[in-house]
Amino acid sequence: MSTDVSTKSTTPAPPGRGAPSTGAPLARVLLDGVRRNMRQYGMLFALALIVLLFQIWTGGDLLLPRNVSNLVLQNSYILILAIGMMIVIISGHIDLSVGSLMALVGGIGAVLMVQHHVAWPVAVLLTLLLGAVAGALQGFFIAYVGIPSFIVTLAGMLLFRGLTEIFLKGQTLGPFPDGLQKVANGFLPEVGPETNYHNGTLLLGLGLVAYVVFQEVRDRRRQRAFALEPLPTGLFALKLTALVAAVVVTTLLLASYKGAPVVLLILAALLVGFGYVMRNAVIGRHVYAIGGNLPAAKLSGVKDKKVTFAVFLNMGMLAALAGLVFAARFNAASPKAGVNFELEAIAAAFIGGASMSGGVGTVLGAIIGGLVLGVLNNGMNLVGVGTDWQQVIKGLVLLAAVGFDVWNKRRAGA
Repeated sequence: MSTDVSTKSTTPAPPGRGAPSTGAPLARVLLDGVRRNMRQYGMLFALALIVLLFQIWTGGDLLLPRNVSNLVLQNSYILILAIGMMIVIISGHIDLSVGSLMALVGGIGAVLMVQHHVAWPVAVLLTLLLGAVAGALQGFFIAYVGIPSFIVTLAGMLLFRGLTEIFLKGQTLGPFPDGLQKVANGFLPEVGPETNYHNGTLLLGLGLVAYVVFQEVRDRRRQRAFALEPLPTGLFALKLTALVAAVVVTTLLLASYKGAPVVLLILAALLVGFGYVMRNAVIGRHVYAIGGNLPAAKLSGVKDKKVTFAVFLNMGMLAALAGLVFAARFNAASPKAGVNFELEAIAAAFIGGASMSGGVGTVLGAIIGGLVLGVLNNGMNLVGVGTDWQQVIKGLVLLAAVGFDVWNKRRAGA
């Protein structure tokens, strides 16, 4: 009786086929890691390059402590809008009404505080509630009536702008109470012994460094626990070092002037809160699901209508917060406030890594995209570039960011 004996070749697979070579050089491993994460970190590299370019071009003026503080204050309301807009775009929608809603909320807040002398904390709560209601109304028509978000929010843009003109009667109204002005323009009070730096800001910076290290190490361990491929060790160490260095430098710059602006703490709270929700909470995963593949999300039991409704309610509340910060910063409410701010927020989201098809993006990416635009604006103003060329350059940056997204998708598909 004969038996067939199967044999296997013992010849090792050539490099690039079968199992990866264990002797791959470190540089090649790092390069592969960069390529796999190009979409995630591309804009971070771009931001660092833009900062370096303008730091040289302005003769060091860009990173002066006073200018860094002004950079935060000047872009705070756009960054608040960008956080909400990123979530809207991840869900597969768009919101064109946020600039007009900002103006409406600022106008109604001015009427309450200036004309009717309502205490500013009460007026803030009422206007935030108004923003949430406005967002919820738009979310209802989008989620439950089925009207496309582009049409609903375009109508909202016209409606809110008209109501702003009606409430303010075409006039600028101010000034705002000192307490609200300090929220938009103020800094943390000084604590502790007198030093060359703002002690409270140094403590906050130290806490932020600890949080960044903890969060990055935790995310890496979770990736391994779920059998996901983490960044190569060298690239992870480089990323962590760059993040810690950025936090330390920013902290020292702010602490050497007047300290951290109050509005920066609001932005930090929004970044941490919404970042956690989008990464860890069920509703955050559902937002990604309906934006990435709506039919599959429905089959999986995701209540897409409720999620869409919540996304626009949240956007309305953030637009109201941005409107209050903007009005308090300039100490007046104007019918022309917030013009084209929706375009700035959309641009920040796409520059920060959002995709037109939805399902892609991070809250941190929205902040990075907003900072790219903010540094461009600030740097070009410092070197005397006219507003006409500023628009041209920002348009090219947006086109390049979206083009990079398209190229990255094609490369991944190939």
